[in-house]
Amino acid sequence: MSKHEKVKWGVLSTADIGMKHVLPAMQQGELCEIAAVSSRSEDKAKQAAEVLGIPKAYGSYEQMLEDPEIEAVYNPLPNHMHLEWTKRCLEAGKHVLCEKPLVVKAEQVQELKELSESTGLLVGEAFMVLHHPRWKRVKELIQAGEAGELRAVSAFFSYFNRDSKDIRNNKEYFGGGMYDIGCYPVVISRYLFGFEPLRVSAVLEADPEFKVDRLASVLMDFPTGQAMFTVSTQLTPYQVVQAFTTKKKFEIPIPFNTPPDIPTQILSHENDILDGDVVEQTFDVCNHYTLQGDAFSRSIRDQVPFAGSLDNALGNAKVLDAVFRAAKSGAWEKVQN
Repeated sequence: MSKHEKVKWGVLSTADIGMKHVLPAMQQGELCEIAAVSSRSEDKAKQAAEVLGIPKAYGSYEQMLEDPEIEAVYNPLPNHMHLEWTKRCLEAGKHVLCEKPLVVKAEQVQELKELSESTGLLVGEAFMVLHHPRWKRVKELIQAGEAGELRAVSAFFSYFNRDSKDIRNNKEYFGGGMYDIGCYPVVISRYLFGFEPLRVSAVLEADPEFKVDRLASVLMDFPTGQAMFTVSTQLTPYQVVQAFTTKKKFEIPIPFNTPPDIPTQILSHENDILDGDVVEQTFDVCNHYTLQGDAFSRSIRDQVPFAGSLDNALGNAKVLDAVFRAAKSGAWEKVQN
């Protein structure tokens, strides 16, 4: 049981990711109390509040930000609204946990860093994967040294979506595969290597109707190795990450949309590929959204570091910026310091 009083959270919008995944999980946490939900429609807010048992419903985002009881805000708005409303939350005196990608340009992270420092309020980027014990264990196994040195990370992440009404297929809303799912291999590769990539190369294919990227392959050159990944919004659903050291291969099945209701695994393999010598480590059922909500609440209460910090968000944004430059130039692009 936590020694702290729960943080009172408010939510901007009734977006599906919040209603179906994040908020029910946060309600199971030790440090999270979902105290209010807001929408541009009062009816939608009231319906959402009734479904999830949230005490307060507001018919505008501004009304909720005026509520003095709300300490922190979860922001799952579309990508093009992240910067504006995260800033408005800070200006209203609220801490903010914003869905990934936090912003779509590295210089925008700097704006938020300055505002966060001047207000003394926290901003977090919601990469739930950084809070799952399975990922923490993979990094521990690599850092322990017994597996040798990490030299390569490979990832694949795809789903199929050609819904013209989906915001992920809207160019004006900064849709497309790189912002939606390409950011996951970026953050995980940076996490496992413990360094920033020096340069990137990329090939992006755009949907001819929506004009957003639907297939992307990226190569990242790190100081001690390489990471490569392919993501697509128009392929059969699949996801996997493999990390290759000088002595072992680690495989993480369903690495990003990790199931909250079944045990998960790390598969490791060494020696000859034909030996079939696979070691499986199993992890108990847990929900990374619950862990993420409690982690951010703990950062508020105890001022402890948050994995999805603004510094981490800045690293992600710089890589994504370089990916789009590389796709346009057809050449290696340096990741800006």
